[in-house]
Amino acid sequence: MNSTTTLILGMALAITMWGMGLNLVIDDFKHVLRNPKLVLLGLLNQLILLPIIAFILVSLMPSTPEVAVGIMILSASPGGPTSNLLSLLAKADTALSVTLTAITSVVTIFTIPFIVNIALEHFGGLGQDIQLPISETILKMVLVVIAPMILGMLLKRNSPSFSEKMERPIRILSVSLLALIIIGIVVKEKENIVSYFLDAGLLALALNVITVGLGLFTAKVFRLGKRSGVTIALESGIQNGTMALFIAGTLLSNAAYGIAPAVYSLIMYITGGLVVMYSLKK
Repeated sequence: MNSTTTLILGMALAITMWGMGLNLVIDDFKHVLRNPKLVLLGLLNQLILLPIIAFILVSLMPSTPEVAVGIMILSASPGGPTSNLLSLLAKADTALSVTLTAITSVVTIFTIPFIVNIALEHFGGLGQDIQLPISETILKMVLVVIAPMILGMLLKRNSPSFSEKMERPIRILSVSLLALIIIGIVVKEKENIVSYFLDAGLLALALNVITVGLGLFTAKVFRLGKRSGVTIALESGIQNGTMALFIAGTLLSNAAYGIAPAVYSLIMYITGGLVVMYSLKK
Protein backbone atom coordinates (compact mmCIF):
# COMPACT_ATOMS: atom_id res chain seq x y z
CA MET A 1 0.00 0.00 0.00
CA ASN A 2 1.17 3.56 -0.62
CA SER A 3 2.15 5.98 2.12
CA THR A 4 -1.15 7.92 1.90
CA THR A 5 -3.23 4.81 2.52
CA THR A 6 -0.94 3.77 5.37
CA LEU A 7 -1.32 7.21 6.93
CA ILE A 8 -5.12 7.11 6.62
CA LEU A 9 -5.26 3.64 8.20
CA GLY A 10 -3.07 4.75 11.09
CA MET A 11 -5.09 7.93 11.62
CA ALA A 12 -8.39 6.06 11.45
CA LEU A 13 -7.32 3.57 14.11
CA ALA A 14 -5.81 6.27 16.34
CA ILE A 15 -8.98 8.39 16.10
CA THR A 16 -11.16 5.34 16.85
CA MET A 17 -9.13 4.50 19.95
CA TRP A 18 -9.03 8.15 21.06
CA GLY A 19 -12.80 8.25 20.78
CA MET A 20 -12.99 5.10 22.88
CA GLY A 21 -10.79 6.73 25.52
CA LEU A 22 -13.24 9.63 25.69
CA ASN A 23 -15.81 7.15 27.02
CA LEU A 24 -13.51 5.52 29.56
CA VAL A 25 -12.75 6.25 33.20
CA ILE A 26 -10.60 4.27 35.63
CA ASP A 27 -13.74 3.03 37.41
CA ASP A 28 -14.72 1.13 34.25
CA PHE A 29 -11.84 -1.26 34.88
CA LYS A 30 -13.09 -1.92 38.41
CA HIS A 31 -15.97 -3.80 36.79
CA VAL A 32 -13.54 -6.75 36.71
CA LEU A 33 -13.46 -6.83 40.50
CA ARG A 34 -17.18 -6.27 40.91
CA ASN A 35 -18.28 -8.88 38.35
CA PRO A 36 -15.32 -11.18 37.60
CA LYS A 37 -17.56 -13.98 36.30
CA LEU A 38 -19.15 -11.75 33.65
CA VAL A 39 -15.85 -10.26 32.56
CA LEU A 40 -14.01 -13.58 32.41
CA LEU A 41 -16.81 -15.17 30.35
CA GLY A 42 -16.77 -12.24 27.94
CA LEU A 43 -12.98 -12.43 27.61
CA LEU A 44 -13.15 -16.20 27.08
CA ASN A 45 -15.53 -15.72 24.14
CA GLN A 46 -13.59 -12.82 22.67
CA LEU A 47 -9.95 -13.77 23.14
CA ILE A 48 -10.00 -17.57 23.00
CA LEU A 49 -13.17 -18.99 21.43
CA LEU A 50 -13.42 -16.46 18.59
CA PRO A 51 -9.96 -17.23 17.11
CA ILE A 52 -10.54 -20.98 17.60
CA ILE A 53 -13.91 -20.84 15.81
CA ALA A 54 -12.37 -18.75 13.02
CA PHE A 55 -9.53 -21.28 12.64
CA ILE A 56 -11.99 -24.19 12.43
CA LEU A 57 -14.23 -22.43 9.90
CA VAL A 58 -11.32 -21.42 7.67
CA SER A 59 -9.95 -24.98 7.84
CA LEU A 60 -13.31 -26.52 6.87
CA MET A 61 -14.62 -24.02 4.33
CA PRO A 62 -12.82 -23.50 1.00
CA SER A 63 -11.36 -20.02 0.55
CA THR A 64 -8.40 -18.18 -0.94
CA PRO A 65 -5.28 -17.68 1.22
CA GLU A 66 -6.02 -13.94 1.33
CA VAL A 67 -9.53 -14.45 2.69
CA ALA A 68 -8.38 -17.12 5.18
CA VAL A 69 -5.65 -14.90 6.59
CA GLY A 70 -8.04 -11.93 6.62
CA ILE A 71 -10.59 -13.84 8.71
CA MET A 72 -7.86 -14.81 11.19
CA ILE A 73 -6.66 -11.20 11.41
CA LEU A 74 -10.21 -10.15 12.19
CA SER A 75 -10.65 -12.85 14.84
CA ALA A 76 -7.41 -11.73 16.52
CA SER A 77 -8.61 -8.12 16.73
CA PRO A 78 -10.36 -6.75 19.82
CA GLY A 79 -14.00 -5.83 20.19
CA GLY A 80 -15.03 -2.69 18.37
CA PRO A 81 -16.15 0.49 20.16
CA THR A 82 -19.43 0.27 18.23
CA SER A 83 -20.42 -2.56 20.57
CA ASN A 84 -20.59 -0.01 23.39
CA LEU A 85 -23.10 2.11 21.47
CA LEU A 86 -25.16 -0.95 20.50
CA SER A 87 -25.18 -2.13 24.13
CA LEU A 88 -26.51 1.28 25.12
CA LEU A 89 -29.23 1.14 22.44
CA ALA A 90 -30.10 -2.41 23.51
CA LYS A 91 -30.41 -1.31 27.16
CA ALA A 92 -27.85 -3.97 27.99
CA ASP A 93 -24.89 -3.78 30.42
CA THR A 94 -22.98 -0.85 28.93
CA ALA A 95 -20.42 -0.79 31.77
CA LEU A 96 -19.54 -4.44 31.04
CA SER A 97 -19.34 -3.67 27.31
CA VAL A 98 -16.91 -0.78 27.86
CA THR A 99 -14.80 -2.88 30.24
CA LEU A 100 -14.54 -5.79 27.80
CA THR A 101 -13.69 -3.53 24.85
CA ALA A 102 -10.98 -1.75 26.84
CA ILE A 103 -9.39 -4.95 28.16
CA THR A 104 -9.40 -6.75 24.80
CA SER A 105 -7.93 -3.65 23.13
CA VAL A 106 -4.94 -3.90 25.48
CA VAL A 107 -4.52 -7.69 25.56
CA THR A 108 -4.78 -8.23 21.79
CA ILE A 109 -1.79 -5.96 21.20
CA PHE A 110 0.32 -8.82 22.55
CA THR A 111 -1.66 -11.72 21.03
CA ILE A 112 -2.20 -10.38 17.50
CA PRO A 113 1.40 -10.93 16.24
CA PHE A 114 1.34 -14.59 17.28
CA ILE A 115 -2.13 -15.39 15.88
CA VAL A 116 -1.44 -13.58 12.60
CA ASN A 117 1.92 -15.32 12.12
CA ILE A 118 0.27 -18.71 12.72
CA ALA A 119 -2.39 -17.77 10.14
CA LEU A 120 0.25 -16.72 7.60
CA GLU A 121 2.13 -19.99 8.00
CA HIS A 122 -0.91 -22.28 8.12
CA PHE A 123 -3.25 -20.74 5.56
CA GLY A 124 -1.14 -18.43 3.43
CA GLY A 125 1.93 -20.58 3.05
CA LEU A 126 3.81 -17.34 3.55
CA GLY A 127 5.42 -17.89 6.91
CA GLN A 128 8.93 -17.86 5.49
CA ASP A 129 8.38 -14.72 3.40
CA ILE A 130 5.99 -12.54 5.39
CA GLN A 131 5.90 -12.40 9.15
CA LEU A 132 5.00 -9.80 11.72
CA PRO A 133 8.07 -8.93 13.81
CA ILE A 134 6.78 -9.45 17.36
CA SER A 135 8.44 -6.58 19.26
CA GLU A 136 8.11 -4.05 16.43
CA THR A 137 4.43 -4.90 15.92
CA ILE A 138 3.68 -4.57 19.65
CA LEU A 139 5.44 -1.18 19.73
CA LYS A 140 3.48 0.10 16.72
CA MET A 141 0.21 -1.12 18.23
CA VAL A 142 0.99 0.58 21.55
CA LEU A 143 1.62 3.87 19.75
CA VAL A 144 -1.52 3.68 17.60
CA VAL A 145 -3.88 1.99 20.09
CA ILE A 146 -2.88 2.52 23.72
CA ALA A 147 -1.44 6.03 23.47
CA PRO A 148 -4.58 7.58 21.84
CA MET A 149 -6.82 5.70 24.30
CA ILE A 150 -4.88 7.08 27.28
CA LEU A 151 -4.99 10.58 25.79
CA GLY A 152 -8.76 10.26 25.45
CA MET A 153 -9.09 9.14 29.07
CA LEU A 154 -6.93 12.05 30.26
CA LEU A 155 -9.05 14.50 28.28
CA LYS A 156 -12.24 13.05 29.76
CA ARG A 157 -10.78 13.34 33.26
CA ASN A 158 -9.52 16.92 32.88
CA SER A 159 -12.23 18.30 30.59
CA PRO A 160 -15.37 16.14 30.85
CA SER A 161 -17.66 18.68 29.19
CA PHE A 162 -15.40 19.02 26.13
CA SER A 163 -14.91 15.25 25.82
CA GLU A 164 -18.68 14.76 25.98
CA LYS A 165 -19.14 17.22 23.10
CA MET A 166 -16.47 15.41 21.09
CA GLU A 167 -17.92 11.89 21.47
CA ARG A 168 -20.48 12.13 18.67
CA PRO A 169 -18.22 13.89 16.07
CA ILE A 170 -15.41 11.40 16.75
CA ARG A 171 -17.80 8.46 16.38
CA ILE A 172 -19.07 9.83 13.04
CA LEU A 173 -15.50 10.50 11.86
CA SER A 174 -14.39 6.98 12.82
CA VAL A 175 -17.25 5.34 10.90
CA SER A 176 -16.66 7.63 7.91
CA LEU A 177 -12.96 6.78 7.77
CA LEU A 178 -13.75 3.06 8.02
CA ALA A 179 -16.19 3.41 5.11
CA LEU A 180 -13.55 5.33 3.11
CA ILE A 181 -10.96 2.61 3.75
CA ILE A 182 -13.38 -0.15 2.67
CA ILE A 183 -14.17 1.75 -0.54
CA GLY A 184 -10.44 2.17 -1.17
CA ILE A 185 -9.84 -1.57 -0.77
CA VAL A 186 -12.72 -2.38 -3.13
CA VAL A 187 -11.30 -0.02 -5.77
CA LYS A 188 -7.75 -1.37 -5.39
CA GLU A 189 -8.87 -5.00 -5.61
CA LYS A 190 -11.57 -4.44 -8.26
CA GLU A 191 -10.17 -7.19 -10.50
CA ASN A 192 -10.75 -9.86 -7.85
CA ILE A 193 -13.44 -8.20 -5.76
CA VAL A 194 -16.34 -10.43 -6.83
CA SER A 195 -14.51 -13.67 -6.08
CA TYR A 196 -13.16 -12.26 -2.80
CA PHE A 197 -16.63 -11.21 -1.67
CA LEU A 198 -18.11 -14.58 -2.62
CA ASP A 199 -15.36 -16.34 -0.67
CA ALA A 200 -15.37 -14.00 2.31
CA GLY A 201 -19.12 -13.44 2.59
CA LEU A 202 -20.13 -16.90 3.74
CA LEU A 203 -17.14 -17.24 6.06
CA ALA A 204 -17.70 -13.82 7.60
CA LEU A 205 -21.42 -14.46 8.06
CA ALA A 206 -20.82 -17.89 9.61
CA LEU A 207 -18.20 -16.53 12.00
CA ASN A 208 -20.39 -13.62 13.04
CA VAL A 209 -23.58 -15.63 13.56
CA ILE A 210 -21.77 -18.39 15.49
CA THR A 211 -19.94 -15.99 17.82
CA VAL A 212 -23.05 -13.90 18.50
CA GLY A 213 -25.05 -17.06 19.13
CA LEU A 214 -22.31 -18.41 21.37
CA GLY A 215 -22.40 -15.24 23.44
CA LEU A 216 -26.13 -15.61 24.02
CA PHE A 217 -25.81 -19.36 24.66
CA THR A 218 -22.98 -19.16 27.22
CA ALA A 219 -24.77 -16.40 29.10
CA LYS A 220 -27.88 -18.58 29.27
CA VAL A 221 -25.91 -21.63 30.42
CA PHE A 222 -24.30 -19.63 33.24
CA ARG A 223 -27.63 -17.93 34.03
CA LEU A 224 -26.26 -14.43 33.60
CA GLY A 225 -29.51 -12.85 32.49
CA LYS A 226 -30.64 -11.35 29.20
CA ARG A 227 -28.84 -7.99 29.61
CA SER A 228 -25.46 -9.64 30.20
CA GLY A 229 -26.09 -12.17 27.44
CA VAL A 230 -26.83 -9.45 24.90
CA THR A 231 -23.72 -7.53 25.99
CA ILE A 232 -21.42 -10.54 25.62
CA ALA A 233 -23.05 -11.43 22.28
CA LEU A 234 -22.42 -7.93 20.94
CA GLU A 235 -18.85 -7.92 22.25
CA SER A 236 -18.21 -11.30 20.63
CA GLY A 237 -19.72 -10.32 17.28
CA ILE A 238 -18.68 -6.67 16.88
CA GLN A 239 -14.98 -6.54 16.02
CA ASN A 240 -12.64 -3.60 15.58
CA GLY A 241 -12.67 -3.65 11.78
CA THR A 242 -10.44 -0.58 11.59
CA MET A 243 -7.71 -2.37 13.53
CA ALA A 244 -7.98 -5.44 11.29
CA LEU A 245 -7.65 -3.24 8.21
CA PHE A 246 -4.68 -1.45 9.79
CA ILE A 247 -2.93 -4.79 10.34
CA ALA A 248 -3.68 -5.94 6.78
CA GLY A 249 -2.88 -2.70 5.00
CA THR A 250 -0.09 -1.20 7.11
CA LEU A 251 1.67 -3.96 9.03
CA LEU A 252 1.36 -6.59 6.26
CA SER A 253 1.06 -4.15 3.32
CA ASN A 254 -1.48 -6.31 1.52
CA ALA A 255 -4.91 -4.85 0.73
CA ALA A 256 -6.25 -8.31 -0.18
CA TYR A 257 -6.02 -9.35 3.47
CA GLY A 258 -8.43 -6.53 4.24
CA ILE A 259 -11.28 -7.92 2.10
CA ALA A 260 -12.59 -10.36 4.73
CA PRO A 261 -12.48 -7.79 7.57
CA ALA A 262 -14.24 -5.29 5.29
CA VAL A 263 -17.03 -7.78 4.48
CA TYR A 264 -17.33 -8.75 8.14
CA SER A 265 -17.57 -5.08 9.15
CA LEU A 266 -20.62 -4.69 6.93
CA ILE A 267 -22.28 -7.89 8.16
CA MET A 268 -21.71 -7.21 11.87
CA TYR A 269 -23.78 -4.01 11.79
CA ILE A 270 -26.74 -5.96 10.42
CA THR A 271 -26.52 -8.76 12.98
CA GLY A 272 -25.76 -6.22 15.70
CA GLY A 273 -28.98 -4.41 14.86
CA LEU A 274 -30.89 -7.69 15.06
CA VAL A 275 -29.42 -8.37 18.51
CA VAL A 276 -30.53 -4.90 19.64
CA MET A 277 -34.06 -5.62 18.39
CA TYR A 278 -34.04 -8.96 20.24
CA SER A 279 -32.89 -7.23 23.42
CA LEU A 280 -35.66 -4.63 23.26
CA LYS A 281 -38.33 -7.24 22.57
CA LYS A 282 -40.64 -7.67 25.55
